Amino acid sequence: QVQLVESGGGLVQAGGSLRLSCTASGFTFRWYAMSWYRQAPGKERELVAAITTHGSRITYADSVKGRFTISRDNAKNTVYLQMNSLKPEDTAVYYCNAVWGDNAYWGQGTQVTVSS
Repeated sequence: QVQLVESGGGLVQAGGSLRLSCTASGFTFRWYAMSWYRQAPGKERELVAAITTHGSRITYADSVKGRFTISRDNAKNTVYLQMNSLKPEDTAVYYCNAVWGDNAYWGQGTQVTVSS
């Protein structure tokens, strides 16, 4: 059974930090490119950061460059999103995504709320 389980969300003041984790099971994690997406109320889901299978290529949305860092640990089947200098506009549900060819999986999401 495929599972992506996100954790680490919560309520934080502007300027604070959070570290999201997404732990995978039920598939060969190291084969999959991993990404974090987010969706704010009334807005479309958007790509936040992406990392290739062994971390050789990383992509960030312009809005989070310099503040967020994506990383992965293939031995632990886990991808991380370190979020620093958080802003109220970062408030959203954050989703983990795994892609390999035609296979794509999503986590259930974790809420991040940044208060001003």
